[in-house]
Amino acid sequence: QVQLVESGGGLVQAGDSLRLSCAASGRPFVSIVMGWFRQAPGKEREFVAGFDKSRGTTVYTNSVKGRFAITRDNSKNTVYLQMNSLKPEDTAVYYCAVLFSGSYSEPRSYDTWGQGTQVTVSS
Repeated sequence: QVQLVESGGGLVQAGDSLRLSCAASGRPFVSIVMGWFRQAPGKEREFVAGFDKSRGTTVYTNSVKGRFAITRDNSKNTVYLQMNSLKPEDTAVYYCAVLFSGSYSEPRSYDTWGQGTQVTVSS
């Protein structure tokens, strides 16, 4: 069973940057495919960034393309979400998750979730 611990959230101003971290343990990290989701108050959890195994590429929801980047450091068992040029609409609780099976953009494809980290962007 994989355990995930997220960190790096906070309160920032529009235009600022943040880097979220998600440290994994409990399974060989190189075998894990992970993604980032977010959930704003009153909204459904939405896909933010992840990996398309079939194409071997990173993928992003349209609203964050060019601003966010998902990377991983296998030596640290950690996945990162670098968020630049933050906007108030990026405000949400951000979750990392482990892909189990299926589409990378669907929450139901992920079977292990972190506790979430709050990101608040003020205008």
